[in-house]
Amino acid sequence: MKKAILTAKELCKSFAHNGGQLHIISNVDMELFEGDFTVVMGASGSGKSTLLYALSGMDRATSGSIMYGDMDIAKLKEKKLAELRHTDFGFVFQQMHLVSNLTIFENVAVTGYLNKSVSAKETDKRVDELLEKMNISHIKTHLPSQVSGGEQQRCAIARAVINKPKLIFADEPTGALNRKNTGDVLDLLTELNRSGQSILMVTHDVRAAARANRILYLSDGKILGDLPLPPYKEEDIKSREAQINAWLTSLEW
Repeated sequence: MKKAILTAKELCKSFAHNGGQLHIISNVDMELFEGDFTVVMGASGSGKSTLLYALSGMDRATSGSIMYGDMDIAKLKEKKLAELRHTDFGFVFQQMHLVSNLTIFENVAVTGYLNKSVSAKETDKRVDELLEKMNISHIKTHLPSQVSGGEQQRCAIARAVINKPKLIFADEPTGALNRKNTGDVLDLLTELNRSGQSILMVTHDVRAAARANRILYLSDGKILGDLPLPPYKEEDIKSREAQINAWLTSLEW
């Protein structure tokens, strides 16, 4: 039986709007499991990114609980939340948010240096290993402005995993990339998942969603569908995409 890494109960997120409340996430119950590559899909405005930010503690839920081990993320103080996001969670976004005046190597290393349980020498070694794995070691002395979007995103993924997080949160990580770079980034995420990394990714792209072994469908802030899939195999991509498209159509995607 799979072990839950994170569990949300009756999760809600709302904002004040025109004298009332605008409900973005409505009483969501869900579990994320260790080793899973879970994708959240839904139409624009369905609450996908809001859900990801709430689950990761980047944004405060209005109500409900988010259990990570014996901690309720929804109730943690900001200092503890920041520590948790640094040590246990990794983040990859559509916009890479790299520091413009730091090199590719430095952008990854600076996150590792904040982990006081690992020496700077060990961090430097791990950065070199990650850049090699991400196939960007040849540009490690370049600034972000000197490399392609795909290379920037691979740097962002290396930064996300430098502290060996338990769970990666990825918000439309291929949304700003061309087809080739999208494939490269998805290959990296797939490889990380195969090595045991747990991933929660938000996407509107069926090609990206096809890498998952589980897809959740969000509509008006509620989970309306949960599609389990077998582990990803490249040779099955067409039939996999067809299955996902048929499922989405049944949910009035």
